[in-house]
Amino acid sequence: MRKTFSKKALTLALVAAGIVSATAVAIASSHREAPNIARFPALDSTDFYLFNSYEPGRGDYITVIANYSPLQDAYGGPNYFAMDSSAVYSIHFDTNGDAQEDLTFEFRFDNSLPNGGVKLPVGANGMQKNVSVPLKFIGAISANDQSNLNFNESYTINVVAGAQRTGTSSQVMGLSGEQEFTKPLAFVGEKTFGSANGYQAYADQYVYEIDIPNCSMPGRVFVGQRKDPFVVNLGETFDLVNYVPIEAAAFPGGIEQNDANDDLRNKNVNTIALELPKSCVVGNGNGVIGSWTTAQVPQARLQNPNATFEKPDVSAGALVQVSRLSAPLVNELIIGLDDKDTFSSSAPSNDGQFADYVTHPTLPVILDLLFREPVNATLGTDYASLAPSNYPRLDLVAAFLTGFEGVNQQANVTASEMLRLNTGIPATPAQEQSAFGVAGDDLAGFPNGRRPGDDVVDIALRVVMGALCHNIPVNGEPTNLGFCNPDDAPVGNVPFTDGAPIDASYVNDSFPYLKTPVPGSSSE
Repeated sequence: MRKTFSKKALTLALVAAGIVSATAVAIASSHREAPNIARFPALDSTDFYLFNSYEPGRGDYITVIANYSPLQDAYGGPNYFAMDSSAVYSIHFDTNGDAQEDLTFEFRFDNSLPNGGVKLPVGANGMQKNVSVPLKFIGAISANDQSNLNFNESYTINVVAGAQRTGTSSQVMGLSGEQEFTKPLAFVGEKTFGSANGYQAYADQYVYEIDIPNCSMPGRVFVGQRKDPFVVNLGETFDLVNYVPIEAAAFPGGIEQNDANDDLRNKNVNTIALELPKSCVVGNGNGVIGSWTTAQVPQARLQNPNATFEKPDVSAGALVQVSRLSAPLVNELIIGLDDKDTFSSSAPSNDGQFADYVTHPTLPVILDLLFREPVNATLGTDYASLAPSNYPRLDLVAAFLTGFEGVNQQANVTASEMLRLNTGIPATPAQEQSAFGVAGDDLAGFPNGRRPGDDVVDIALRVVMGALCHNIPVNGEPTNLGFCNPDDAPVGNVPFTDGAPIDASYVNDSFPYLKTPVPGSSSE
């Protein structure tokens, strides 16, 4: 009984792992989270997911999803949303807990004009000329006919064993012999693709089975536009939390839960999705893997004064990391403004420099400044502060930086910010998942990895404001995990929320899981 308690109690404590990431109120994930990366949307990672695959029949696989290019308006033509052809987009895996990558999948993109580009004959009576068209397509596109495309975006994949810069790199091939893979055109509209089903049929043909070097089983990959799966009350949240962030049923004037509160409901993203055999990513560790995504660009980028399609600029020099993401909300709401760009360029092995932001988070204090007076007035209380007072916040440190023995602690323990997934915990079928993950008695969910249907915002809100100081149900019994006491967190048992619900029904139940993107135009 003691062993079961240890695993489950500590796993519940893990709610803080990405929750530290949230250290505050309802929030967006990492959309435009740092000053420098906000200037380069194609390199800006928005969300990162890591989970045991729950598509029926895929129990031996994990899925990892890295989304880029935030806040895409579906109608954003005529160029839409290509990846950066000078960049290297990477997904890293730490298999032994030393906070350094042991396996990295690198994605590189290239743009081309099919057959030199579409040209149309213009003119008559001997004055005719073939002139290049200004659009990326000139007619309808379907799964069976892409002849009207005037733009092609392709990518290659390499896998690096060992350190990314010095390890052994091998090319990932498609099972049908592909050396390059195609990223489908964005969902420009229903006239072009016929319907959402028409677009999906077109995009589905670019889900590839892949041969992974030194792996006895094939994997799958998809890169393309998807509906942004994250939900958040974005605008009002960053307007000094312009709502009462508590369930309306629990607090006078609290926020109602409904989809209208989701400011991302009409936004798309660019998705890099991999499904990989567990046996090929666990290495020699204990079955718990850590993972994160980065984007790198060459150190120097010179603009071509006579820019062309093939050469708008010239890039050279060593690769420099400009974007990094694993657990949600970290850079957005934990890291101080003066350190945000430093975090974007750093590696997990150097995360000790950011420890103060975890042990002494500022956003609970900001929430206290915003809401203490109205809370006291409404409830007739006299709280001196709404923020937890157990400094340093060891409840967050333990969960956020180290994981827990027997749950998601790796073979070695190195304090670092990564999503950690226990590959030995079976996936929960979509219809049985709790949006509250571990806190909802679903050990296969956040913060044991992160699934697209996990409500990381609400989980984060509740824990950062002190939920772990209060009793947590463990095997049906209310239990204090020993991090702190109820008196340390006066509102730690309050049902905080941003009013924007999410669950597994918001995404699909098969690879690549994320839904068909929002169309740029409706045919109705």
